[in-house]
Amino acid sequence: MDTLKAKTVVQGTSLRSHSKSGTALFFHLLWKYRYLTMMMLPTLIVLILNNYLPMFGVFIAFKNMNYIDGIWKSPWVGFDNFTFLFSSGSLWRIARNTVLYSLAFMIINLGLSVAIAVAINELRGRLLAKGYQTFLIMPYFLSMVVISYLAYAFLNPDKGFLNTTVLELLGKDHVFWYSEQAYWPYILTLVNAWKGVGIGAVIYIAAIAGIDPEYYEAAVIDGASKWRQIFHITLPSIQPIIIIMTILSMGHVFNSDFGLFFQVPMDSGALYPVTDTVDTYVYRVLMELNDIGMSSAAALAQSVLGFIMVILTNSAVRKINKDQALF
Repeated sequence: MDTLKAKTVVQGTSLRSHSKSGTALFFHLLWKYRYLTMMMLPTLIVLILNNYLPMFGVFIAFKNMNYIDGIWKSPWVGFDNFTFLFSSGSLWRIARNTVLYSLAFMIINLGLSVAIAVAINELRGRLLAKGYQTFLIMPYFLSMVVISYLAYAFLNPDKGFLNTTVLELLGKDHVFWYSEQAYWPYILTLVNAWKGVGIGAVIYIAAIAGIDPEYYEAAVIDGASKWRQIFHITLPSIQPIIIIMTILSMGHVFNSDFGLFFQVPMDSGALYPVTDTVDTYVYRVLMELNDIGMSSAAALAQSVLGFIMVILTNSAVRKINKDQALF
């Protein structure tokens, strides 16, 4: 018994000393790399202020929020706010549109971004490559309000470019674009790709720039064509980045770009069956109800489902190739 107590005391002392040494090592490294830490500090502060401090607002999703009592004193309602989405007769429609559009955008933008990155990397003139890169990334910085009016300039029933120029030259009748549902899955996909492909290509261009040039030199000596170099060197080398970006994109499958689905179709009621998503539906309904708790519940449900999708996707990648998994 005495021997057991002695072992316990020794182990406890060892753990405390190890903890102290670990703490001392942490502060030693922090001081040693203090300049790098100071460089990281502004980003860390922004991350905490924008991503972590607002997380206490999760409580709003479980309360009957009112401005008089505030967040903490408002009465708890449990999961009543979540029944707003699940009791809606439009749940299937908005869920279908949200998921299918997200998957389509993810697949199309990924393919186009990689293709454009490879094409720009193959350009001989560096100045020309930088020019193309700048031209492609510019739409990303445009507001969806601006993009909606650019789309309206093309799609206006009376004076739009497509009706007055393209369709008239082809001898076709004018199309009332903002009341025809069949065209909008393609229009929204095109607008999303035009806006987002450029920034995606920049990420893959950076990944391609990190490939060792000796691989290409060895391939040229072996007589490999450009296509073989792309398929056997470039694409396999950036495969980890592609997988990471895909895993992260899966977290947004249940989210939609509100500006794209609300501003670009001009909130046309005739287009709701093909343009209505979770975000736009919650916005329209809750603008009438003015219920913050329901809005927070919808946002929380989207976040939790997105988190689950990231975990499942990462688990699938881990089973196929453990080294390619994000975590």
